[in-house]
Amino acid sequence: MTARTARPAPVGPRHGKDAPAAGMSLSERVAAVARAAEENLPRTEREAAFPEEALAQMRRTGLLGLLVPSAEGGLGGSVADLVDVTIALGRTDMSMAMIFAMHCQQSQAIVEHARSPLREELLPRLAAGDLYLASVTTEPGKGGHLFRSYARMPAVGETLEIDRAAPIVTGGTRADGFLITMLSPSATADHHVSLVYAHRGQLRVQASGEWNPMGMRSSHSLPLRLTGTIPAHQVIGDHGDFHRIAQSVFGPLAHLGWSAAWLGTAAGALSRVTRMLRDPAGRKRFDLGSELLLTRLSRARQRLDTVHALLRRTQHLVQVETDLSAPGRQLLLNSLKITAAEECYASVNDLIDAVGLRHGYLKDSPTGLEKALRDLRSAALNYSNDRLHLADGQLCLLDPDVNFS
Repeated sequence: MTARTARPAPVGPRHGKDAPAAGMSLSERVAAVARAAEENLPRTEREAAFPEEALAQMRRTGLLGLLVPSAEGGLGGSVADLVDVTIALGRTDMSMAMIFAMHCQQSQAIVEHARSPLREELLPRLAAGDLYLASVTTEPGKGGHLFRSYARMPAVGETLEIDRAAPIVTGGTRADGFLITMLSPSATADHHVSLVYAHRGQLRVQASGEWNPMGMRSSHSLPLRLTGTIPAHQVIGDHGDFHRIAQSVFGPLAHLGWSAAWLGTAAGALSRVTRMLRDPAGRKRFDLGSELLLTRLSRARQRLDTVHALLRRTQHLVQVETDLSAPGRQLLLNSLKITAAEECYASVNDLIDAVGLRHGYLKDSPTGLEKALRDLRSAALNYSNDRLHLADGQLCLLDPDVNFS
């Protein structure tokens, strides 16, 4: 696939019937997106297709501008709003929830670190729903080392040259813009990484291969190659300073957003199971006095309550602390991701054991457990839990007094 090559004309806030739905509550906006996703879920799941209709509702309702300050035309949402919305979307489709959370991670980097004139160009577009962002941080040969890059970005006069391959870019074939990590033009080491923004129209976007995964099917995370030229002012923050953005925005919002999506998916599964069991037909098919059934339900709920408590504690930390680099704080962020990945998956697995083959294993069950389990299997692999444990082992040695955040 190849994107158009002409640079798009500047787009300001929409007006009239095309404006984001003014006067809607946040819950109404979320419900509109979830309905669109649910109506099209059989097709997007079957075809591993991007949820176009849900994205259209994210644009129309202004949800793409959730974290844009209200003074800039956005919804002025908080980190708590991001977590709440992502949990709610995850109850319908984990892929859609992850797409939304990752977009918000990118938009927050712009809100906090973009400078004039880029800030003034992008924030109105984000607020108007005209800018869906994709993240380009994966790179061949570097594994999960977020703070490294091998892709050079030459400066030519007042422009920067982009030639970047990425093995996984969620929603990249539909994105209006990209936040891309590359080596700073003056880099002397592979950790001198810059974050830059590129309009889709400034790039040649080539997708390769097919997206046919076990789960997360509508996330549409194809490999991309991006080539083009951008103005030098489209750097986010300072050149070579991506590590600071990663520690303050990318890492915290990734772990919060991902965990919220996983929790929403598992909570939706538990809700559907309990409603089925409470239904008169369910009470005929299942022995609701069964100690084994009740114990498995209890364990599934216990796992989700644990994740929810850890998620809200970490959310509070991110909201009130400006420096998240201390070992105890990094350990809490990483623990959230690891725990949510493991416990949400285990909770759904418990539910499959609880309700058995017909309602736990078959694709056509109204419980949706089969899909939830496939989707949640990706959680431990999405920035590998093994890699985080290695990092946490080193952080533990830096905190011999075991100070909790």
